[in-house]
Order: sequence, then structure tokens, then C-alpha cells
Amino acid sequence: MSGTVAVKVVVHGSVQGVFFRNFTSRCAERLGLTGYVRNLPGGSSVEVVAEGKKAKLEDLINRLKAGPPHAVVERVEIKWLPPDGSYSCFTIRY
Repeated sequence: MSGTVAVKVVVHGSVQGVFFRNFTSRCAERLGLTGYVRNLPGGSSVEVVAEGKKAKLEDLINRLKAGPPHAVVERVEIKWLPPDGSYSCFTIRY
């Protein structure tokens, strides 16, 4: 898919148990992105891998920095990647 890029985002803070994965999934689906979101071990971070147009991914990143109402985002790590094209939708991994 021409113009498609990927990003891995790790969000740190009070981001587990506050519907962060559901929030992320809804945002990504509305933006037409593919990939996944999952909690990371330790209880204080969430990993997001998403593919799509760069402008849409930047929009998602801005939404992740704000988070849902009960989340407290302390730090966001962003790593741009080449897309692998293996995602057909956006999912929540458990």
C-alpha cells in the first residue's frame, strides 16, 4: 500500500485498567488504521503498533498522549517503522 507507514508507541503511566485499550482501538478504527494494542507486563504501560497514512498515525499519537478520561499519561515512546502489511484490522490483544 503506497504511502503506508507503521509506528510502535509505548505509553507509560496509569494506562491499565482505565479502558486505554478500548479507547485506542476506537480511535484507530475511526482513523482507518490497522494493527493492535496490548497491555505490557508490569501494569504501567501499553504498546500500540499501527499502520496507515502518516497523518492518521500522527493523529492517533496525539490522542494517545491525551488518553481517555481516567488515564494519566506520563511518557510516550514513538518509533517509526516500515509497514509489514500483516494486519487487516485493528485489534485488542490480551
